[in-house]
Amino acid sequence: MNGNLHSLTDVLKRTLFFFETLPAKELAPYVRRKMLKDQSLAQVEEKVELCLKQHSCFVPTGDGQWRLDLKGDRENDHFYHMLLKRQEPLSLWEIIKSSQSKKKKLRRLIAEEANLISDGRFVQLSNGTWGLTEWDLDAGGYPLKHLAIKAFRLHPGGLTLAQVVSVVNNWRETGEKSVEAILEKFPYFEKRGDSLWVYNSKAHQVYDAVTKKYLNILKEQKRRKQQEREQWHKKVQHLKVQMDELAASQREVAAAMAAHALVREQYEHLANQVSEKDLLLSLRKKEILYYQEQVKKLESKAASILYQCRLWVQRARQAQEDSNSLRESLAAAQENLEGMFAKLQQYKEKYRESQASLAELKETHATRMAELQSEIIDLRERVEKLRQGQSKREQYLEDEIERLQSDLKDALEAGEDLQRSIRFMQQEMAKMREEYRRMERRLKGWLVRLAMRIGAVFGR
Repeated sequence: MNGNLHSLTDVLKRTLFFFETLPAKELAPYVRRKMLKDQSLAQVEEKVELCLKQHSCFVPTGDGQWRLDLKGDRENDHFYHMLLKRQEPLSLWEIIKSSQSKKKKLRRLIAEEANLISDGRFVQLSNGTWGLTEWDLDAGGYPLKHLAIKAFRLHPGGLTLAQVVSVVNNWRETGEKSVEAILEKFPYFEKRGDSLWVYNSKAHQVYDAVTKKYLNILKEQKRRKQQEREQWHKKVQHLKVQMDELAASQREVAAAMAAHALVREQYEHLANQVSEKDLLLSLRKKEILYYQEQVKKLESKAASILYQCRLWVQRARQAQEDSNSLRESLAAAQENLEGMFAKLQQYKEKYRESQASLAELKETHATRMAELQSEIIDLRERVEKLRQGQSKREQYLEDEIERLQSDLKDALEAGEDLQRSIRFMQQEMAKMREEYRRMERRLKGWLVRLAMRIGAVFGR
């Protein structure tokens, strides 16, 4: 079959078709031989795991192994039989173009390329054509260990060394020594009897798990050794720096010793000169002490004068602050007096207005009293009449109440403006009732009753 495989999915299909079941860790080296050579084995293993989970043609067996589903999609069966018949890779679009009369039928039978990718029976080549997974398997590129495992999986009952060699030679030429070395190297190839070899898959899984743990331990030890080596390297560098500093300090000490000898000679010469000048210095010291005493006296006087000046300045500042506070309080008091005077004028105006309203109320009270007296008389007459026509009016009032209820419903449906006016009228009615009750309480006094009776007598 001409052309290389197109994608990672196709490489995984070919590998799983040959080995039937493999974990993602063992699939990664085969993929790295074909593609992704610039990436690490761990990165390739992650991509292989992701690709196996994405496509439905890869089925997990439950123990970390993966197998290839060769049933495929029924919609792709026509294309599968066409490839089996021609035995060469074909392109979907070339087939559709070449068959003009059966174009619609082929489109129904042949699924899209996305379905072919998820079908384990097909692989795509780099030139855009499609072939079958079972064609032209390059078994010679697989390691001898996996070829031996493949042989034992084909013959689960066991094989002799010669039989293993003959089965493996079908895929790749090898010798008995190399096959025997592989069988004796790995513990999951068990020898039963004198010449019969058997493959133990569980032992293989355990061996892989132990190997993985051992490699992790080796990586951890290697990392620790690397850290220790770096630490020792840093210590060595630090000691080298200290040695260089010690050598430089030794050179500086030697130079300092030579300079010290020269300075000592100069010191002895200066000591002779200093001894001659000590006498002059003693005399100068006495004069300096006298001047220092005078300076101390002057400093004490200046300090006392400065203290008195500070006291006077502090007193002046305190007096200034007191005068400022008094001015502020005076201004505030004046503002308060002005406000109080204005309020007093307002209170006087209100008092005058209340006097005028009180006179008006007295006049209205007198007129109201006369009106109430006449209303009382009228009410008595009306009560007499009402008692006579009570039975007739009850029916009339019930009808009137029903009419008023219907009118009230209509009025309630009129809108918010009418409700506001009703509330306002109710408030006014409550005020009038309160005023009427207050007037009744005033009329209950015996003086008021006496005045009413006198007024009634004079009115008659």
